[in-house]
Amino acid sequence: MSTSSGPVGPAKVRIRHLHDAKDRGRPFSMLTAYDQFSAQAFEEAGIDVLLVGDSVGTTVLGHSSTTATTHQDMLTFTGAVARSVHRPLVVADLAFGTYETGPLDAVRHGVELIRAGAEMVKLEGGHAVAPQIRALVEAGIPVMGHLGFTPQSVNALSGHRVQGRDAHGADQLAEDAVAVQEAGASALVLELVPASVAARITEVVQIPTIGIGAGPACDGQVLVWQDMAGLSGFHGKFVKTFADLRRDLTRAAEQYRVEVGERSYPGEEHSFE
Repeated sequence: MSTSSGPVGPAKVRIRHLHDAKDRGRPFSMLTAYDQFSAQAFEEAGIDVLLVGDSVGTTVLGHSSTTATTHQDMLTFTGAVARSVHRPLVVADLAFGTYETGPLDAVRHGVELIRAGAEMVKLEGGHAVAPQIRALVEAGIPVMGHLGFTPQSVNALSGHRVQGRDAHGADQLAEDAVAVQEAGASALVLELVPASVAARITEVVQIPTIGIGAGPACDGQVLVWQDMAGLSGFHGKFVKTFADLRRDLTRAAEQYRVEVGERSYPGEEHSFE
C-alpha cells in the first residue's frame, strides 16, 4: 500500500486493495480526517484510508461524547474530506441514532453518506446490527464493522474500558466478528481489545481488521489524527504521538501576538503601497 517515502500502491485505494494487503501480510494505514487541509496532508503522506469519524464531535465540535454527533455533522464533514482527496479510500461513520432502529434507517442514512462522498460506511456492533449490515450491502453500500470498545455505547459500557479480557468476552468478540463478516462487512475495526484477542480475530476472519488499541497483529491501524499528531493532548496507552502540534501551534500564536503587540507585524514586506 504505502511506505514512509509516500504512496507506492494503487492510484486509487479500493476495498479490494485492503483485502490484498491482508492476504500479503502488508499492514495498511488509516487516520481520521474531518477537513480539507488535514485530508490533503494525509493523502500526500500516503495514508491509505481516511475515516470521517463521529469523533468529529469530540475533536472538532467540542462535545464530550460521540453520541452528540449528528447525521448532518457527518454529511458536512464527509463532503469536506471527499471533495479534497483522490487516492485514499474515504469511510464515514453512521452517527448514533441513524441505524440502531433498523435496516431501513441504516440504508437511508447510508445512502446520504455515499451521496456526500463516502465510499464506505462504518457502524458499531456485532450480531445485533447484522440485519443493518446486510441491508446496506444489498443496497450497494460497502460496510466497515466496529467491535470492542464502541464509543457510541460508552454509557452502556460504563466508560472507556478494554473489552474481551476474559474468556467469555473474547469468545463473544470472535463470534460477533464472524457475524459481521457473514452479514457482508468488508472490513472490521477492533478498538481497545487485548492484543492476543485481536490476533485471534484477525486469524479467524477473512476480512481485514483495523486496530486502535488492539495490538500489532491487525491488518491495519487507525488513530484519531489529533492524537497521533500531538494536538489533542490525549496520551492514552495505545497512542504514539508522532509530532507536537499543540506546542508548535501555541508557540506560533504566541509569536504572532508578540509581533502584533510590538507592531513588527505587519512589516513593509507585508504591506501594499
